[in-house]
Order: sequence, then structure tokens, then C-alpha cells
Amino acid sequence: MAEPKTLVNPLFLRDEDLRQGIELLFFAYRDFTARGDAILAKQHFGRAHHRVIYFVGRHPGITVSDLLGILSITKQSLSRVLSQLVREDYIQQKTGTADRRQRLLYLTEKGRTLEQELTSEQQMRLAAAYKDAGAVAVEGFRKVMLGAMDPGSRRHFQSSDS
Repeated sequence: MAEPKTLVNPLFLRDEDLRQGIELLFFAYRDFTARGDAILAKQHFGRAHHRVIYFVGRHPGITVSDLLGILSITKQSLSRVLSQLVREDYIQQKTGTADRRQRLLYLTEKGRTLEQELTSEQQMRLAAAYKDAGAVAVEGFRKVMLGAMDPGSRRHFQSSDS
């Protein structure tokens, strides 16, 4: 595979530049998730479980409805994954105090341990890449990632866009 070019004129992106961007995303995501996938496989979990654990850990007390909005999956898909995580004591559900129909989600101690194990390696990998690239490149990366998202997904980052 050819070495990535460092100077691309964004006004004249060629098909090859765009294809290389697609491949960079593919390989980066594959390598970014590899260790987590191996950890999850030992628990008979997959990436859907990882996403649920991550976002429940990131937003303790998140409602099922809000989690569905973030993950953009069906209730049926979430129910299957969430039921297993609750049954195996990774997530605890509590009834909402203001609205008793709400189910609020929290990681258990077991869930926090797994989330930390999954996230720590990814944080180290990203920190090393950020450090190597420098602040200007990190901001450029952030802009590219936001630009690649659908507008509805960008709203999750609006408060940090200052």
C-alpha cells in the first residue's frame, strides 16, 4: 500500500485521495477496536455491548430513550444487548424519580471495570497519535470527523464547539 500523502490540496481532491481517506478510516478503526474486540470476545460480547457500556459509563443515569438516540439502533437490538448486560451484572437499571416509566442506566462495579479496560487502551492509542500529530492536526482531524457526520450526530458535540 502506498504511503499516505501529507500535502493534499482540499480544493482538488481526486478520487485516489478520497479512496485513501476511506482506507485510512478503515484501517484506523480496525486497529483502534482490535484489543477491545478481543476483550469483549472473552465475555461473549460484541461491539454493540462495547458501545452500550461506553455510553452508559460516559453518561451515568442516561435514559434508555437517550441511549437509543445516541446509538441510532432499534429498541429490539438495544433490548437484546441491554438485557444481557443487566443479567450479567454490568449495568444496573433504576426507575426514574420524576417519571417512573423511565429506566435510568448505570454501570455496576463490574461494568466500570470492563469499561475502563476497554477505554484505557484506546485513550493511550489516541493520545499517542494526537501527540505525534500536533495541535493543528488534531483540530483538523476533529473538523474532518465532524464534517463526515450527519448533522444530527454533530449535535452531540455542539457544547464543545466553542
